[in-house]
Amino acid sequence: MNTSRIGILGGSFDPPHYGHLALAETARVQLGLSRVFFVPAGAPPHKRSRPMSPAEDRAAMTAAAIADNPAFALSRVDLERPGPHYTVEMLILLRAQYPDVDEWFFLLGEDALLDLPVWRDPQGILEQASLAVMPRMGRRVDLAELVAALPLLAERLVWLDIPPVDFSATDLRRRVREGLPLRYLVPPPVEAYIHAHGLYRRINE
Repeated sequence: MNTSRIGILGGSFDPPHYGHLALAETARVQLGLSRVFFVPAGAPPHKRSRPMSPAEDRAAMTAAAIADNPAFALSRVDLERPGPHYTVEMLILLRAQYPDVDEWFFLLGEDALLDLPVWRDPQGILEQASLAVMPRMGRRVDLAELVAALPLLAERLVWLDIPPVDFSATDLRRRVREGLPLRYLVPPPVEAYIHAHGLYRRINE
């Protein structure tokens, strides 16, 4: 396998949805990636206020969501180590696991890019990988301000040609609680898993 360019998509994947898949597939084609790793978060520090579904449920849903694309793969790098889990550490671990990769791209939404300066060691993140960013509705970044804070961003940022996705995993969990359909929002195996395991029925999820 040609491993010269690899993409990484991290997240809670609670649940994974078509927005995640569209982001990964667009990056794969636009950037010529040989593989995109989906990395379910173990214990992301910025989401401690909301109980997440068990890690194994999120990993199983992610595996089901990507099963039909041979260029997508599940990575358990964040699930098999103690938390809290930070992106910069995950990138370092993946690079160590795959030392022959020439270029790494971390995939994220524009809203996450806006928050990059407050992440753990944003300079270290940029030293480990370029950022491939999907535009998001509602939150536009002041790129000049970001580059002033993180000069390396100017040469490590790629915008992806993908329509903004105007729904989130939070929206999907609400829809489950309210008995609304998930069809055409998540892959059918993910919807089946959610219903089979009774996920997101309680209000505190």
